[in-house]
Amino acid sequence: MMDFFIAAKTQIVCLMTLLYVGYLYLKDGNHLDKISGKKHCNVYYDWVLVCAEISVLLDGVTAYTAAHYKKVSSWLNGELHFVFYVSIMLFATFYFFYWLSVSGRLSEDITRRMIYYLPCVIGMYLCAINMRSVRFVEGKRVTYSMGFSVYVCFSVVALYLLFTLVVFFRNLHVIKANKRSSLITGIVFAYAIMMVQFFLPEVLVSCFATTLITLSIYLCMENPSVKMVEVYHEEMLMGFATLLEKKDGGTGGHIRRTSEYAVIIAKELSKLPKHKKHINREYLKSLRQAAPMHDIGKISIPDNILQKPGKLTDEEFDIMKTHSAEGAKIIKETFSHLVDDGEDRMAYKVALNHHEKWNGRGYPNGKKEDEIPVCARRMAVADVF
Repeated sequence: MMDFFIAAKTQIVCLMTLLYVGYLYLKDGNHLDKISGKKHCNVYYDWVLVCAEISVLLDGVTAYTAAHYKKVSSWLNGELHFVFYVSIMLFATFYFFYWLSVSGRLSEDITRRMIYYLPCVIGMYLCAINMRSVRFVEGKRVTYSMGFSVYVCFSVVALYLLFTLVVFFRNLHVIKANKRSSLITGIVFAYAIMMVQFFLPEVLVSCFATTLITLSIYLCMENPSVKMVEVYHEEMLMGFATLLEKKDGGTGGHIRRTSEYAVIIAKELSKLPKHKKHINREYLKSLRQAAPMHDIGKISIPDNILQKPGKLTDEEFDIMKTHSAEGAKIIKETFSHLVDDGEDRMAYKVALNHHEKWNGRGYPNGKKEDEIPVCARRMAVADVF
């Protein structure tokens, strides 16, 4: 047992880290799902985490069996190394799919998805038929495996990491600015570690790459505790908007319906090539938070006008129309730090422009056609519907 801890001490530390991340992810994720009633996990991150834990575990086991290859059955040693190669290739594959999913680039076409899996499938096949060529080299510090299967495994991993880098940098706009540096550091350092492992096989540091990648995504993108705060923010904004609607004589249903309709419209439009690039997960989240705030300016309208049962006079309607500009002003001055709009300031645009019309006869500024922000157009359709 002591020999195992000596041979696999690095992998043991990484595995303990990943298991703790998995525990928090599962515990906090279940709690979040109970609170919100929704599934907030990304299924590809689930697979990234599972494959990372398996690959690091097998990395440690094979480090031990390689160090004692004269005592361990060659068949068992080969099988363990093969499963390790498969796990690390699957890890890189699901990591690539994760970023395709986050960026909205994951095609629903089954044929295209199968093409994405092709390098991994080919790699597993080549590893399987060449496992007999794997040999063990006694280095200065450790004994390690070499052979065609090893080169195939790390080539496939390097290829998927390269694909991931391309997807990541082409879709930086879907990631919040305060998260970019951490994620970039994780990806670049992990790629560097894998290259070191490829050219210096004796160092046995691949477990650092898988751990670093998994941990960086968890902290920046998939931490349920952070998502829980976002859920509370959304509920707070929705609650405030609902209270405002009740002041207007409503029941709160209109706010929730229009918010969901706006998101549904955006999701459907994201399937079209023209809109696919900019309608992504972050955009939909911002729209969901911005939509309930579209009529917040009505708080500045006198009750005798807001709650008048009959038709408004021209003078009263002119006062009612000021709610768009007033709402944008309120968001800009009061709620901007609570609404997660990024650089687009979506809540401000929606509140200000959701009564503009394509023919230029809307208010408050008489904008027409493409002068009206796209998010406000979607909100207007949902609002009228």
